[in-house]
Parts: sequence; structure tokens; C-alpha cells
Amino acid sequence: MPETFDMFMDIAAEHAERLNVGATFMMEKGMFWLTAKTRIHMYKRPFMMQEVNIETWPLKPRSVQEIRDYRITDDNGFVFAEGKTQWAMLDMKNGGLIKFDTFFPTDIDFVEEAVLDEPFARISDDVSDCEEYASYKVGSSDIDLGGHMNNVAYVKALFGTFSTKELDELKIKDCEVCYKNSCYEGDDLVFYRRAKNSHLEIVVKNQRGEVAILAKLQ
Repeated sequence: MPETFDMFMDIAAEHAERLNVGATFMMEKGMFWLTAKTRIHMYKRPFMMQEVNIETWPLKPRSVQEIRDYRITDDNGFVFAEGKTQWAMLDMKNGGLIKFDTFFPTDIDFVEEAVLDEPFARISDDVSDCEEYASYKVGSSDIDLGGHMNNVAYVKALFGTFSTKELDELKIKDCEVCYKNSCYEGDDLVFYRRAKNSHLEIVVKNQRGEVAILAKLQ
């Protein structure tokens, strides 16, 4: 699952470059790509060494929020996984959000098809009913170009809190993450979990008491 998040982030970056709104464009304009929420649903895992196709497309933006969808298929169209990310563009000068119609190409033909179109989950950040079960220190390999912990690094750290045996037993097919506050190299993260009827909810806090991410595993 973490590697799927990684692939989706890579293909989104490549597609943004093709639309001429990639990393170079953002740096020149003083903007930063801010991911708010992301979800992946795995229908079936591909076999080792199997070649797959990865697709991504942005839905029509809603002012300062944008949904980007993803899909992994084989050559026959069988769908292994689908995902979606809610993101925004941050103005590094004033900290405000930028409207998408100010920088998206005017001639882009947005695809109307949406995957996993139900709303993102609401996850409580109250840990009074949670079990504290793991910790993690943010290292240099977790840091991205923005100087804070990379989105996928959170997911890798999250899955690393479970043993191989636990992951085999959980058989996680759906992972949703809500990013709340940035964390930095040297931060100590504490993981809390609560079991629901059909899923696990994870709350991750740093030593400042800030909620870093909320996650739902099913």
C-alpha cells in the first residue's frame, strides 16, 4: 500500500509537468503543492514483476480545492487499485490558498469520471478512547523539498507500526489519510489507535501536541 501511494505521487508530479504546472513552475511562482487528504482502495494486488498501467487525471477544480484521481490496471482493463487526492496550492509569500483557475491551462479538457466518489471519512482527533501503541522519530530521509515530512513518508511510518504478521491478519484494502499539521526532522511522533466495527482509526501526534495525520485502515 505505501508503494502505491508513492507511485501515485510520482505519476501526479509527471502529469503536472506535462501540463506545465509542475515543480519548476511552482518554484518560479512561489507556490507549493499542499495535499489535504488522500485515499487508496486496493481491489487486488498485482503479481510480482507484473507490468501494470497507471493513470491519473484531475477533476474540474472547485475554487481553491482540487481532486486528482488515479487508477492501476492491466492491459485487459482489469482494475487493481483506485485512488483520489484532495489538494490545494499554497502561496508561499502570504500563506493563502491560490484559486486553480489562475494557473491551470485554459484549454484543459477535464475528465468527468470520478473514482471512490463517496466523501472522505470524518475521523475524530480525540485520543481519550484510543490506545497509544507506537512511536516514530522523523529522520532526514522523510523530508521533502518543502522541508517537512513527505506525505508518503507518513504512510510508510504508519504501516511500519504493524508487524508483518499483523498486516497479514489485517488484510488492509483501503487506506485513507488526512494531513493536519506539518512535521519536521527530529520530531517525535506518537501513534494512537481505536478499533471500530469494520476498520481501524489512527491518530498521530507530534511532541508539540499537534495532530499530524488522521488515518482510516479497512
